[in-house]
Amino acid sequence: MIDPLLLQVYLARQLYSLLLWILLPAILVRLLWRSIRNPEYRRRWGERFGQVHCDEHGYDIWLHAVSMGETNAATPLVHELLRRHPNLRILITTMTPTGSDRVVSTFGDSVGHSYAPYDYSFAVQRFLNRVRPGVLVLIETEIWPNTIHLCSVRNVPVVMLNVRLSEKSRRNYQRIAWLSRPILHRIQRFGAQSEEHRQRLIDLGVQPSAVHRTGSMKFEIKLAAGVREVAEAVRQDWGRDRLVIVAGSTHEGEEEILLRIFQQLKVAHSELLLVIAPRHPERFDAVFRLAARSGLVTSRRTEQHGTLPNTVDILVADTLGELPVLYSAADIAFVGGSLIRGLGGHNIVEPCAVGVPVVFGSVMPNFEEISHIATASKAGIQVRDLRDLEVQLSMLLSNPNLRASMGERGMVMVAENSGATERSLQILLPLIDHRIRY
Repeated sequence: MIDPLLLQVYLARQLYSLLLWILLPAILVRLLWRSIRNPEYRRRWGERFGQVHCDEHGYDIWLHAVSMGETNAATPLVHELLRRHPNLRILITTMTPTGSDRVVSTFGDSVGHSYAPYDYSFAVQRFLNRVRPGVLVLIETEIWPNTIHLCSVRNVPVVMLNVRLSEKSRRNYQRIAWLSRPILHRIQRFGAQSEEHRQRLIDLGVQPSAVHRTGSMKFEIKLAAGVREVAEAVRQDWGRDRLVIVAGSTHEGEEEILLRIFQQLKVAHSELLLVIAPRHPERFDAVFRLAARSGLVTSRRTEQHGTLPNTVDILVADTLGELPVLYSAADIAFVGGSLIRGLGGHNIVEPCAVGVPVVFGSVMPNFEEISHIATASKAGIQVRDLRDLEVQLSMLLSNPNLRASMGERGMVMVAENSGATERSLQILLPLIDHRIRY
């Protein structure tokens, strides 16, 4: 006799897979469209369908981090795993070229890297056959039904770390409980960013014993050696007598807003410099043209050789991996992805960690807990609207004591909320210790 529950789960996953197949043309078109703006998207397509290169030994850990933000969050965890087990074989997968670049620049040959397979059964099967992971670690809330199911079938434990689950997402998953609940039950352990996120997972049917509050791994900021020294040199080139705002990880629509506000701020602070670091490299040229059309004197970071002329108003940071240096050299940081609905915000811990006051918009669902902690600690300012953004930036520019106190509180906040890496390791290590292949 067929178990009705197992039949329901099977049919749910088949329906999900059918929908994926229906969406395949749209997925490929989207990939092609993104490749027009960033040629890296048209390379290594085979990896997205499970065609990865792997030697006969396979990997002890498959760690999936969607993009650069998740890779940054996972970096201290990976470093600590390699410190404790130097011969540990780790494969890190990403979905974006920026995430891929960050893995390569951070870890070099110490880990393997490929793009993750799309969640088609044939692609995941091919990938698993070649990689043969001992444990799958998902960074943040990455629920891929076929991947998780097929790992479970192969007795590969699945761990989800740095989990955040908004109330909106919880409601959405609740609506498709017929699919989400059985998949969540196949994940052995969860590390939630806060008690609030932990409770939402439990509300979705996850066993309380499987969900641990670990805190946010995005507080685990470890500056690369020499960052502060490089930042000192950069700031010297920009000019010690200038006030500098660094707008990091900006998106389309935000640069226009910042340029308008910047022109107003220049009335009272004529020497003000705005450094814009777009989130996506394919937008470097577009942002440069936008700034130049505004009538402001605009330059590129890649064209800066030595001292930046005082006549330059806007500097477009058309480089990769340099944001910690730029934040360290700033007087004020603005973190993008927070002004336009649908984006979700980016990590405000980065400027806090280097003692720079941070301003961000009201759209921060991806960093809800961190933004609350930052504002409660008076290390950051969350603005209500565009007028409020101008007011708060003007206040900070005019008050060096406030900038200094916010910067100090930011560093204290980061120190007080660290420890997520160690707590995550306590969840992960018991699962991998007996699976290490050496």
